[in-house]
Amino acid sequence: MNSTFFRDIAILLARLGIGVIFLVHGLQKLIVNGYSGTKAGFESMEVPAPPVSAFIATWVEILGGVSLILGLLVPVFGVLLFLDMLGAYLFVHMGNGVYVNDGGWELVGALGLGSLLLAAVGAGAYSLDRFIAPKVPFMARA
Repeated sequence: MNSTFFRDIAILLARLGIGVIFLVHGLQKLIVNGYSGTKAGFESMEVPAPPVSAFIATWVEILGGVSLILGLLVPVFGVLLFLDMLGAYLFVHMGNGVYVNDGGWELVGALGLGSLLLAAVGAGAYSLDRFIAPKVPFMARA
C-alpha cells in the first residue's frame, strides 16, 4: 500500500465525520428547533439579520454535510462551512474562551478549520468529486 491510499482514507474519514456533525446540526435547526426557534436563538445571541442568518446557517449545514459525506463539490461547501463557523465564532463564541463547556470556540474552530482544509486538499479518491473535478475548472488539481 502506498501513501496515497492512506491519504485518501484519511480524507474520507474526515469528510464523513465532519459531514455527519454538520448534517445533524443543520437538521437540529430545521426539525428540532424549527425555523422560528432557530431564528429566535439567533436573535437572543444577537446574530445579525436573524431571519436570513438562521435560514442560511441551517441550509449550509444540511447541504454542506451531505456534500462532505458524498464528496460532492467539497471545495465549494468546504469554504461555505468554514464561513458558517467563522460567523459562529465571531458572533457567538469568540468571547467565551476555548472550551465548549464554557460556550467557547473549540467545536466551531475544529469544524471550520477542518472544512477549510478539505476545501484546500479536495475530496480524495473515494468521492463523487473524483469524477466531476476534471470537468470543472476550479476543482481541477495541478
